[in-house]
This record gives sequence, structure tokens and C-alpha cells, in this order.
Amino acid sequence: MENKRENNSVCCPPFDPTPWDDKVFDWENKKFIKDKVFTLFYMPVNFGQVMKRLDMKVKSADVSIPDYLCLSDHTSKWNMNVYLAVDKEIQGSENLLISGKFYSKVYEGPFSNTGKWCKDFENSAEAKGMKIKKMYMWYTTCPKCAKKYGKNYVVIIAEIE
Repeated sequence: MENKRENNSVCCPPFDPTPWDDKVFDWENKKFIKDKVFTLFYMPVNFGQVMKRLDMKVKSADVSIPDYLCLSDHTSKWNMNVYLAVDKEIQGSENLLISGKFYSKVYEGPFSNTGKWCKDFENSAEAKGMKIKKMYMWYTTCPKCAKKYGKNYVVIIAEIE
């Protein structure tokens, strides 16, 4: 009985960092739906509610989430846009397409390391001769699942020139 309850508490699939670590790739009209998260000095306040709302939209439209990819874009101390990858448009949602060349790198550890990760990412991109146009964060699992798996992977993905 205990095991079943414990397994049900895992809502995020395990993350494999290999395909995303230190990779360059192209997206051509990759589909996303957009929502907003209220933040307090960059700390998400209603992230869980927003993700539940997006999940309900996805389930009711019978849409898949490729790679369970969800990009976060901190636009100010008070707002973070989230872009959830989908395999088709969802009526009643803010649908958008993203195209371009991107560089990604995987980090693992507490969120307090975000500043260090961003500096390392920028240095890595620069060392490879890349110019960053826009940077996104991908928090691959919720805090409960990160604890369950024993790993808190965060991927930085940037559109590059």
C-alpha cells in the first residue's frame, strides 16, 4: 500500500540529460502554448497553479507534450512567461511557434546555483563563438519529483546567432 501512494506522488517523468547537455539544435516552427506566472523578486509564486491549468488544457485537447519541455522566461522581478511544448495547437490558448538555432546545457543542484549556472552557460557559449539572443530555463521536474529522483536537473536553452 505504502509503495503505491509513494509512486503516485511522482508526477514528472525521469529526465535524461544526455540529449540536452552541451548540444546545438534547430527548431522550425516548434509549437508551444504560453501562460504567465506571478513572481516575487524572480521567485515563482503560482507556478504549480499555472502548470495545472496548462495540464488541464493539454489533457482536454488530447495533446502531447514533446519531451515534457516547458521553457521559462523571467521577464521581470514580477513575471515569468512559460512556454509549454505541444504537438498541435490548442484552441483557447495562446499558441506560438518558435524557430531558430539553439544551444542547451544541463545543470544539476539547488536553484540557488542559478546565477553560477547562467555565468557558466554564457562563458560556454562565448567560448564556442556563439552569441546569445534569448535565454530560457527548463525546470525539468517539480521539487517533489526532484527530491524523489535525487536529482534537480535544470536546462538552460538559448537562441543563438
